[in-house]
Amino acid sequence: MSEKSAKSSQNAIVGMIVRFAYFLAASERYQHVKNFFYDLLENDRYRYKRWFDLFMIFIILTSVLILVIDVKKTLPAWLEDYDMYFVTTVFIAEYLLRMWVYSDLHKIVIHLYEESQYFYQPLRLSKVLWEIVKDKWNYMTTPAAIIDLIAILPSYRQIRILRILVLFRVFKMLRYARSLSSFLYILKSKKFELITLLTLTAFFVFIAGIMIYVFEGNGANEDIKNLFDAFYWALVTISTVGYGDISPVTPEGRVVSMLIIMTGVGLISFMTSIIVSSFSERLTELREDRVMQEVGKKRDVVVVCGYGIMGRKVVKGLENEQSELIIIEKDEAKAQEAHSDGFRSICADATQSAVFEKIGIDARVSHVLCLTSDDEENAFIAINVKSLNPGVNVVARCSDSEIADKLRYAGIDDVVIPEEITAMMGVLHAGEPVTFEVMRCLFVYDGENAIDEVTVKHGNALEGVQIDSVKKMALHLTLLGVVRFYDRKKREFLFNPDDRLVLQDGDSLVVIGKPSAIAYFKRKVQS
Repeated sequence: MSEKSAKSSQNAIVGMIVRFAYFLAASERYQHVKNFFYDLLENDRYRYKRWFDLFMIFIILTSVLILVIDVKKTLPAWLEDYDMYFVTTVFIAEYLLRMWVYSDLHKIVIHLYEESQYFYQPLRLSKVLWEIVKDKWNYMTTPAAIIDLIAILPSYRQIRILRILVLFRVFKMLRYARSLSSFLYILKSKKFELITLLTLTAFFVFIAGIMIYVFEGNGANEDIKNLFDAFYWALVTISTVGYGDISPVTPEGRVVSMLIIMTGVGLISFMTSIIVSSFSERLTELREDRVMQEVGKKRDVVVVCGYGIMGRKVVKGLENEQSELIIIEKDEAKAQEAHSDGFRSICADATQSAVFEKIGIDARVSHVLCLTSDDEENAFIAINVKSLNPGVNVVARCSDSEIADKLRYAGIDDVVIPEEITAMMGVLHAGEPVTFEVMRCLFVYDGENAIDEVTVKHGNALEGVQIDSVKKMALHLTLLGVVRFYDRKKREFLFNPDDRLVLQDGDSLVVIGKPSAIAYFKRKVQS
């Protein structure tokens, strides 16, 4: 083949690779499939990852158990096939999938192509292949990928010595057991202190080993025949294990033994304090990670920003409604108080977009309540949430009427001014005490009566039904009115509606009565 034809063939191959890369970049189905496997393998907040992790832990433990059984017994044929084919296939598939989702090769190809077009240079096939291989090699040389690869090797039973590598499969559990990975993260964060401690320990072991060998390695102690025995004794003694298989017999050796024991106690205390302090520093972060994982499996989450006096009251009421709650509080003491009260809480600044992105503002959050004591902070949180997802219902607490008007103009769904409500209730209490008691009963849940809403949905028993029929269905309940939504912004409350009013999809009935009667009515409507 001539040089010209070889170059033409390479250009044709490069052209096919580039076209395929653009095809993958434009394919929604490809991106959907890849995102699914990425979430399954890497995304801790993905609802199905927990089940995948449990499945992989089961595979790992059974493969190790097979190794233990095979030590003294002959494995049944089905068990060998399970280990040889099923376990191996799962590990290989996982390894390849992790390599696939590690990066997007089509983006690398497109970048190289566009760069070559920008500088009017031909794109060489060797450069494309080199960048692809280099990218995947970066993944293959990571510690986790090396462990994954070693875990596959024991499947080749022809080389029996490789089967001991099955123990490396246990290290794969670090991917799936979050508590283990958190412990390793803590050790990594204290790497400098632990390396210093290890170096100090090695120094004392070396000195003590030399000393005991000088004092007792000359025949005075028959258990110490060489330097290895001396170092072994020093390591066992400094760790305060003390097997007793080697004991000093000379006065000098016993003095060395006492010194090394006291040194070992100090080193162990030092190591314990390092680990405990690191755990204490990361305990809040671990708890918040757990909260994020729990929220990642929920839908229609209500986020309450601020755990002050109003925040506590609102959270208590939402708890009675069995809503999925998460509290964001930047005061660490209040966040810990919310956690102690049994609520999911994170200590963070709700004005930061990253907090809501972690929670899942685009898919999992339905309502955000801005209830801090600072009007400007509430306004900033509300506008920030609306910029991230305009579809989320946002309620903001505000004391300044000017700021409240600006929030309404900015598109905030509801603005609550506590002072106005307090003033209105005060007027009722002074001028119309009976009406005040009625209002108080409506808004204060006493366990006997409750106010609730029942939504009319397409296909349920309320759609297309007149109000007079609804009153017959709602046993022991009082119908206060109907909220009719014309669009996301415009709604109307129809108090004591006409009996001929026909309910339609999206309407909400506001009823008052005993919780058991409300629950019965909801079940009847849904059926």
